Amino acid sequence: MASISVPNPVPSATQDAENIRKAVQGWGTDEKALIEILGHRTAAQRAEIAVAYEGLCNESLLDRLHSELSGDFRSAMMLWTADPAARDAKLAHKAMVWVLIEVACASTPDHLVAVRKAYREAYSASLEEDVLKQFLVRLVSSYRYSGELVDDELARAEAAELHDAVVVRIVSSRSKPQLKATFERYRQGHGKAIDELAAVLKTAVWCLTSPEKHFAEVIRSSIVGLGTDEESLTRAIVSRAEIDMKKVKEEYYRKTVVNGDTSGYYNGILLTLVG
Repeated sequence: MASISVPNPVPSATQDAENIRKAVQGWGTDEKALIEILGHRTAAQRAEIAVAYEGLCNESLLDRLHSELSGDFRSAMMLWTADPAARDAKLAHKAMVWVLIEVACASTPDHLVAVRKAYREAYSASLEEDVLKQFLVRLVSSYRYSGELVDDELARAEAAELHDAVVVRIVSSRSKPQLKATFERYRQGHGKAIDELAAVLKTAVWCLTSPEKHFAEVIRSSIVGLGTDEESLTRAIVSRAEIDMKKVKEEYYRKTVVNGDTSGYYNGILLTLVG
């Protein structure tokens, strides 16, 4: 469930665009006004505002936000205002394995198709071609059934296949010295330890079955310890605000925690999006 609140009645896109123009013109910027407008509009409404703003001011809304804002607040506002597919294509372009898993596994089939299209338009390349790992290519190139029907026989058969999988067979039947040698050969051949593959698989399964748990953990990890991982915190909140942020909050989120780890207008937009 989405966490953002939209006013009723909602102002027209033209009216919102005019108010944004007033917020960014002249000396200084009215950041609170930007949060109040953009932070309380859906993706479709933000897209209409962007079109209206460009027609009114003869410039891109994203370009204007980039020039007016700075720091983590700018990053959050830019990601939030961007088209969701274009946003996720940009995140995927960084080729961070965990972000790729999030985009591939926590998106609806239609959204993933839109991300692939946006990626090609933005970078003149195929997302599939840019994802090097075969496992991830399978995830981003598929159109997964998103309905509620379940094939119990298929589930039973594939559970048996998982139980009898090669990795399980090897781990359960080889001596510890043999396993150590096998895992070392794997590291030499693939450039990473076998436990990294296990972590990738675990994250993929989590995103597929319980995305709210995964993103709750992303938020938790981004604010524990010394310092805050603003990039991960922003990504998690912005990407889930219109999808399942209420469930994410039920899993972990406490407003006082984020409130204590962020400040200023960056804090303002995050708290607006989490509801």
